[in-house]
Amino acid sequence: MPMLAPRLAALLALAAAFALPAPAHAQMSNCQAIAQRLPGSLVVPVSTRDTSKFEVEITYVGHATFRITAPDGITIATDYSGFAGAGDLPDVVTMNHAHITHWTPSPNPDITHVLRGWNPEGGKAEHLLMVGETLIRNVPTDIRRWGGTFEEHGNSIFIFEIAGLCIGHLGHLHQNLSDAQVAEIGRLDVVFVPIDGGFTMAHSEMMDVLDRLRASIAIPMHWFAQQNLLAFASRTREHGFAIEVKTDPTIRVSLNSLPREPTLTVLPRQSPF
Repeated sequence: MPMLAPRLAALLALAAAFALPAPAHAQMSNCQAIAQRLPGSLVVPVSTRDTSKFEVEITYVGHATFRITAPDGITIATDYSGFAGAGDLPDVVTMNHAHITHWTPSPNPDITHVLRGWNPEGGKAEHLLMVGETLIRNVPTDIRRWGGTFEEHGNSIFIFEIAGLCIGHLGHLHQNLSDAQVAEIGRLDVVFVPIDGGFTMAHSEMMDVLDRLRASIAIPMHWFAQQNLLAFASRTREHGFAIEVKTDPTIRVSLNSLPREPTLTVLPRQSPF
């Protein structure tokens, strides 16, 4: 019975989150709404039934590109530079323009939705889009420029709400997140995190970001040498993360399969870059 108490409390809190009216800005986003009701971001599995039809497939293509496939077949490629991995052309691509390896000026015209993480006309990029059963939105952040200047709103953290999961891609993140940005992101279950340690952020700063987002699964990306990966894995272990190393670039995740402790899940690249 003592072991069931935290689980029951979490389930009751989750039920309350859906019972109470959400603020206007969170009407469409379950990830924001639940984050406002629960003290933490870990979602406790609520069923022992077969939930394979609710699984989201995630494949690490390489660099900062992941291929995400929703249960209804919608596919998304993140930080798309022209290659989206094996398979058909994705329905949606997201891009950031810190470097050309995160975007392309000439995406395939047959891609239905091309979402830029910056606004070419200036100001914030703003995306709130339903594609099939997937909600896609973004939270802008600033980026450094060569010479020490900053470009305001030059990067976007994209959030994909699929089958009850909240999946976030940090893009080419160069800054610690403000309280307002963390609130705008909301709950995350899976986060793709750049761990190069220099081109984006130092490992200590990136770990601060992970600690604040409190995702169940963190998947490293944007690393160029084995020592980057080993150093970041060591740091996450110090912060209470379990380490899981996969031999397949593809994993399948559902609410029921989320780990009970924060986990760094290392995926091999599908492509050599």
